[in-house]
Amino acid sequence: MTRAADTQDVLVVGAGPTGLLLAGDLAAAGARVTLLERRGRVGADRTRAFAVHARTLEVLDARGLADELVALGQAAPVVGLFGRLELDLRRLRTRFPFVLITPQYNVEGLLERRALAVGVRIVRGAEVVALRQGADRVVVETADVGGFGAAYVVGCDGVRSTVRRLTGIGFPGRSVVRSVMLADVRLTDVPADAVTTNSNEYGFASLVPFGDGWYRAIGRAAGDDRPDDAPVSPAELAALLRRVLGSDHGMHDPRWISRFHSDERQAVRYRVGRVLLAGDAAHVHSPAGGIGMNTGLQDAANLGWKLAAVLQGRAGEPLLDSYEQERHPVGRQALRISGTITRGLLTAPGRGPARHVRALALPWVSRLNARTALAERLLSGVGISYPAPRGSHPLTGRRAPDIRLACGQRLYEALREGRFVLIVQPLIQGSHVPQTRWLRVAAPAGPLHSTLLIRPDGHIAWASDTGDPRRLRAALEHWSVGVEAGLREAEKTKVRP
Repeated sequence: MTRAADTQDVLVVGAGPTGLLLAGDLAAAGARVTLLERRGRVGADRTRAFAVHARTLEVLDARGLADELVALGQAAPVVGLFGRLELDLRRLRTRFPFVLITPQYNVEGLLERRALAVGVRIVRGAEVVALRQGADRVVVETADVGGFGAAYVVGCDGVRSTVRRLTGIGFPGRSVVRSVMLADVRLTDVPADAVTTNSNEYGFASLVPFGDGWYRAIGRAAGDDRPDDAPVSPAELAALLRRVLGSDHGMHDPRWISRFHSDERQAVRYRVGRVLLAGDAAHVHSPAGGIGMNTGLQDAANLGWKLAAVLQGRAGEPLLDSYEQERHPVGRQALRISGTITRGLLTAPGRGPARHVRALALPWVSRLNARTALAERLLSGVGISYPAPRGSHPLTGRRAPDIRLACGQRLYEALREGRFVLIVQPLIQGSHVPQTRWLRVAAPAGPLHSTLLIRPDGHIAWASDTGDPRRLRAALEHWSVGVEAGLREAEKTKVRP
């Protein structure tokens, strides 16, 4: 039975990084949000992801969380591609020119504290068993804690997503690698590098630090396709480390050890009516390249402000549809990148133990000597752009750099308010635009050739080199953040009982 008190604006299913970021964004925008999680608290020893790339750190910076997370991890500024090519992330134009090595539970801890602080209700032990869509809401039933109703439901419940299954969304794909050994271990001989990774004729292996003395050991022997339930021993994993890395680094005292397999799959749709998918519920791939958690967090950053605008009555279905239009191609790209990295790991000849983060290999690596910057931007996420309407300025859809503002702030500090940010030179004739609840207006600290309207997710919504005030005001109204939107909101507020 669903009680009136259980009706929310949004139900988010799944309290991993994607669900926590999305729930926090929606609640910060004023939505009533409940987050349902099937499991109780998951121990730190079961963390999956370790890599936080530059674009994700920018997303977290726009929420005031990045610096705290960076302090918990280890920065790796150089990424090696099998010794044939090095990606030097220090060349990226970002505050975060590196990949941050930190366990997923550190990310989740920051996001959970933020979500609770802005009013998200987290219900653990809530296993979704049924879902029904109506004209104006969705009803979700759980096995143990009753029913919940909401205007929208977002499934962030992982590769085995119940929300996706109950909604009837296809999830085609295949397994790409089997019999990967996984263990959390102590090491007597601590490696010098943030991550030690290599592949050779014997297989591939990695050692990744948790930061508390424990290491995640990962390895697969060449040609080994045994199923996930095949026995695995510490001695077998240690022997593989010695063959691939040159040493097992005194591996001992594993707290758990198992085998797993990796799939490449993507949901056919990210939205059906009032139900949406994000994170691993929408796309899953091998952990090679460390882009899985990053892609999910960026899904959440794209969806949150759009869903909030619809709930506030400022936008309609086309804006919500743009979530799938923008993020489905990004998910497809993530599958391609991780898949080709995985195939490279399975086939590349040995090059000796890695001196940098080296779990990367792309099929076009031999052709990348003149395209290194492109590879750096793709892996880090700062090169992700969204489709722009025909005739748009070339900057439209691109990720905005962290522009210094005349007020002393950076752009990503200004984005912490959750509003669009209009960056415009104050001397442009007729360019005065008043701020609204949805729009922050700022001048750049130095010369800026273009007037820029920045979305809450840090992508450029509109740009102009002429500063034409009519086109500017049309863009503001298109995105429902201009004066007319403010007047409409004021009128609605005035007539509320």
